[in-house]
Amino acid sequence: MTTVTTRTVTYQADALTMVGHLALPAGSDRRPAVLIGPEGVGLSDVERRRAEALAELGYVALAFDLHGGRYLSDPEEMLARCMPLLADPDRMRGIGHAALDVLRAEPRADLDRVAAIGYGTGGAIALELGRDGVNLRAIGTVNGLTTGRPGEAARIRCPVWAGVGSEDPIVPPAQREAFTAELQAAGVDWRLTVYGGALHAFHHPSVDHTVRPGVGYHPRHAQRAWRDIVGLLAECLPVAE
Repeated sequence: MTTVTTRTVTYQADALTMVGHLALPAGSDRRPAVLIGPEGVGLSDVERRRAEALAELGYVALAFDLHGGRYLSDPEEMLARCMPLLADPDRMRGIGHAALDVLRAEPRADLDRVAAIGYGTGGAIALELGRDGVNLRAIGTVNGLTTGRPGEAARIRCPVWAGVGSEDPIVPPAQREAFTAELQAAGVDWRLTVYGGALHAFHHPSVDHTVRPGVGYHPRHAQRAWRDIVGLLAECLPVAE
């Protein structure tokens, strides 16, 4: 395990002051960099720990914010914020680009080796960065299997890995099929992993507040999904090239 340095970073996006979590590996050399987007509830210690875990593996990692430093534990408030956001690719791209600018400003980040991963709304933002033609080495999305505007998936220039629970009512089979059909028609190098018996947000440890129906933690599949993401990064964004 390497020594990890962390710091809070603030920046402007979506008319809000965002509060992200940057994790740096030991050393002073440039390293590949990873954006990490949270579920619709917003940035929490779960994503902060993921950034630190990636830093331990040798990546510069930024867990970005969605709601101006807030965590939306009220499902209705979360939906009121996220549903219009998910319907607006330009807003999602604005949030993603603002976080990407922070990551690129970090001297330790290798600007030619950047990946974007995310969960739910954060995964949708990672996909929109790809559809906007951003030079990424990999995109990973869990639960956020969104489709984009016609023809824009052809601008994705890297492999895409997606994970979803088989029993997720928020991302049902029809949505999975539309997502994979879009990527296939665009000629994207894509993979989809369906985790049997898992609900929406199966990767996120249980919380002590009310959640939407169809949401549930699945510890075994959560570990598997994390290994799949780490494997994607190892393949497309190795620490040592």
